[in-house]
Amino acid sequence: PAFMEHMMAALMPMIRPDHAPEQAKPGQKRAAEALLDGQSRNVTQPPDGGTVLDIDARQTASAAERLRTLDFELMSAAELAQARAVIARLTWPGQPLRTRRMVPGAGPAIDRRATLRAALRRGGEMLALPRQRPRERSPTLVALCDISGSMTAYSRTLLHFLHAVMNDPARDWRMVHVFTFGTRLTNITRHLAARDVDVALGMAGAQAQDWSGGTRIGDCITRFNHDWSRRVMGQGAVVLLVTDGLEQGDPGGLAAAVQRLRLSARAVIWLNPLLRWDGFAPRAGGVQAILPHVTHLRGGHTIASLAGLATALGERSGGDLARIRALLTNTPHRA
Repeated sequence: PAFMEHMMAALMPMIRPDHAPEQAKPGQKRAAEALLDGQSRNVTQPPDGGTVLDIDARQTASAAERLRTLDFELMSAAELAQARAVIARLTWPGQPLRTRRMVPGAGPAIDRRATLRAALRRGGEMLALPRQRPRERSPTLVALCDISGSMTAYSRTLLHFLHAVMNDPARDWRMVHVFTFGTRLTNITRHLAARDVDVALGMAGAQAQDWSGGTRIGDCITRFNHDWSRRVMGQGAVVLLVTDGLEQGDPGGLAAAVQRLRLSARAVIWLNPLLRWDGFAPRAGGVQAILPHVTHLRGGHTIASLAGLATALGERSGGDLARIRALLTNTPHRA
């Protein structure tokens, strides 16, 4: 009686679909996990009078602290996912820029027009002197991310943060522009504007064809200065340069390109993962070429170092110039 069932069971492994299985689109996996998560919470709720499990969270603080100080390149896939979730919640406040235009308010200058208008309404009598202050506007953030083989892990993590900054409705930045470079310069600003981070990074990776390739920092920055500087580097723009400075080309051309970039920007913040080494010294020719023309020098290899960038982006001081001079003075040049 069960002959047909046995025959069907024997033939089942031989059946193959005519077409390849459809690949899951970005965002579907997280949506499915969220739905299953909610169902699992509803199913596993203990009934009234059931056993309640006590969770030991004594090691939670130490694990979080370790994650903050762990190098991105040494993280596992699960730790990278946790790190990107933490980085997406970071905030980088932009320091407002004072313009020449004046607006009414408590300030050092007297508003002459408001004073005369008030006097005309009172027959020429001046009872008060209205004040005015400089108008403030949000700055522009321009990120240049090195996506060569030695920088892939760090640039991917930072792109998660830049995506969160661009899609934050309460951001303190007027505009955010993101470029990647390895052997050529690619503008991925339009792709990072997508709401879903997986969709955004997928489109950016499809356009930037030089992921995990070589490095031509000087040529790419020169191309940026020539093609994009006047379009995106408005007055008071802050440049975020993410690279290790290991240039394969001429260090002289790199120095000229970074100097031109510095003249167009309010500040140039250099994120160099090589600072994770305690004995870091700028002996490479590319590092020597970039260092004199930046205002801030940070690591960018851990969550703690990225969180410290909020201070660099919001301060009005001269940055890390004393530290940069000390590195240049105590290190002999080597091409």
